[in-house]
Amino acid sequence: MSVELVENGHVNPGVLKLELFCRGIKIDESCNVEKDARKISRLRAGLGSGLEVRLEDSVHVNVPVTEDFVKDTPYAIKRHEDGSYHVYLNDQYLVKVELPPAPEFYDMKTRSGKLMSRVAQMQGTYLGIYATEVCSFWTKYKDHNCKFCSTGLNLGPLEEEEKKVEDVVDTVIAARKDERISFVHFNAGYFDGEGVEKLIPYAKAVIEETGLLVGVQATPARNFKVYDELKEIGVNHLSFCYEFHQPEAFAEICPGKHKYITQERYFDAIKYTANLYGKGFVSGEIIAGLEPYEWTHKAIDWITDNKAFPTICVFRPIPGTPYGDMPSPDPEPMKEVFAHMYESCMKKGIPVGLAPNLKISIVIQPDEGRYFLENRNKYKLTELKLAAMKVAVKTLFNQRIKKAEARRLSKHATAG
Repeated sequence: MSVELVENGHVNPGVLKLELFCRGIKIDESCNVEKDARKISRLRAGLGSGLEVRLEDSVHVNVPVTEDFVKDTPYAIKRHEDGSYHVYLNDQYLVKVELPPAPEFYDMKTRSGKLMSRVAQMQGTYLGIYATEVCSFWTKYKDHNCKFCSTGLNLGPLEEEEKKVEDVVDTVIAARKDERISFVHFNAGYFDGEGVEKLIPYAKAVIEETGLLVGVQATPARNFKVYDELKEIGVNHLSFCYEFHQPEAFAEICPGKHKYITQERYFDAIKYTANLYGKGFVSGEIIAGLEPYEWTHKAIDWITDNKAFPTICVFRPIPGTPYGDMPSPDPEPMKEVFAHMYESCMKKGIPVGLAPNLKISIVIQPDEGRYFLENRNKYKLTELKLAAMKVAVKTLFNQRIKKAEARRLSKHATAG
C-alpha cells in the first residue's frame, strides 16, 4: 500500500509534484502564462524546461508542458475569472495553485550589458547558474554526452555561453534584492577533471559580495585537495551527479562519464567530500526511472551510508536528446523510492531541509520525502530536532548576510 494523491479530501502536495513530473500538464486556453508566469524555456540539462508552479505547503514544481508525453496527461491547469489558477484531473477540479511571476531582474542587464535571464535562472526559490562553456562530452569528446541531457542544445541559443564573474555577481545581487534568494547553485560539465577549478572564481566572488549560501556541482576533480579549498572559501554544498548506481546503466547511458571519469571516481569523490564536510553537506545525485528500481534503492542506501544525502531526479524525456522519445516513468513505484529516501536520511541522521527559503522545483527534495510516508508521525521527534536546527541555521545565515553587506558597502565606499 502506498500514499494516495487525495486522502481525506486533502491533496498531498508531494504526490501531486511527483504526478506532475511524470505526466506533465496541459495549459488550458483560459490561461495567460506569458503574462502571469515565468517564461517556459529549455535550460541547462533540461529539467527546468517546464512551467513553474507553487503547490500547497510552498512545494515548488517545474511541470513538463512541451514534451511529447504531455499529450496524454490527465492533468490540466486553468485560469478562473478572478485570475487564480487551478489544477484539474480528468476534467474534475483538484486544487488551487500559484504561478510564480517572472522575476523583475530577468529584464535587467549586468554592467557589461548582458541580459540577466541569460546569465542565471530561478528554479523554485534558488538561483541556478551554468557558469562554464559547453560540457566537453558535447565538443572535445563528441557523442559521449549523457543520453538524457540537453545542455549542449541550450547554451548559446538560450543562455550565455561565456559568463564573466562580474556578470554573475551583478545577477546574484539583483536576484537577492528581487526574489530574496538564499542559495546560489553553480554547475559545470566535464573538462578533463578541471570543472571544479573553473567554478572557484564565481563561488568566491558571490560569497564575498553577498554572503549567500553557495553550492557547487561538477564532475570529480583531478586532485581532491581542491575541495579543501572550496570549504575554505565558504562553499556550503557539493553535489556529484553520478546518475545511476547500476554499473551497466551508468556505462550505457553516460558513455563519457564511464570512459573518462568512471563510476568509482564519483564514489571516491563523495566519500572524500562527505568526510571533509560532515553529514548533510554533500549530495549524490541520481536519476530514477531508467535503471531498475532496486538499484535506485541501493543508491539511496549507499549515499546515506557515506554521510551524504540523495538528490533524486525523475527522468524527463527531453525532445532532441537520444532519450527524447522514451516514455515518462510511472509515478507509482517512485512513491516507494521517495519514501525510502526520506527514511534513510532520518534513520542515519542525515540533516535535511535546514537551508532557509530553499524550495527546489526540479527535484523532490529529501525533506519532501515525508509526503510519501504512510505514517506521517513516524519521525516526529527527529523532525522537531531538525526544526530547531533550522532556526539556528537561519540565525547564522542572517549574520553571514549582514557581514557580507557591510563588506560590500565598505568596499564601495573606499572605491568611491
